[in-house]
Amino acid sequence: MSSYFDLQLFLSVFVTLLVIMNPPGAVPIFLGLTGSLTHKHRAIAARRASLVALGVIAAFAVFGQQILTYLHISLAALQGAGGLLLLLVALQLLIGQESGVNNDAGVNVALVPLGTPILAGPGAIVATMLAVREADGFGGFLAVALGLLAAIFVVWLFLRFAGQVHRVLRDSGTMLVTRIAGLLLSAIAVQMIANSVRAFVATGS
Repeated sequence: MSSYFDLQLFLSVFVTLLVIMNPPGAVPIFLGLTGSLTHKHRAIAARRASLVALGVIAAFAVFGQQILTYLHISLAALQGAGGLLLLLVALQLLIGQESGVNNDAGVNVALVPLGTPILAGPGAIVATMLAVREADGFGGFLAVALGLLAAIFVVWLFLRFAGQVHRVLRDSGTMLVTRIAGLLLSAIAVQMIANSVRAFVATGS
């Protein structure tokens, strides 16, 4: 059991989570979901979405395997459910019914789908769970925790200043970004569902 800070594990967790959560790619989705919000409420949504993602990933990092085992849920099922949820939101964006999603920055946007499953999706959850398994002693666990915090901070920076992008795009540009975000979300959702089906077939469950 090592008590020394594991710099390599920290960098591994930080880079892996950044690649999976893809903060630049989340910006158009964030703008699409928060297009009708004021600058203040958009900042609140960015902060809460980041905190929700942090809470979900941290909870699964500590209790993930126990939670899934207790509920008899596989990671493939979790991935499929997240894909279906994203597909519903994507259809709302594509057909111009996103206003129902935008009304409550504290719940609809920050919790679902921004906090989870866009940011705290199955990929980020599994990557963090595996990193916790690799951690050796206090230094290893500290490296995982700081790597997660650093990645979430970068995500928050991207979302927090997405409002400046909105001011440049104006309403017409934001509407275009909303439709593009809907298309991107639908593709992500279909990919998640496809990965879930492949996992079910591979495991025979």
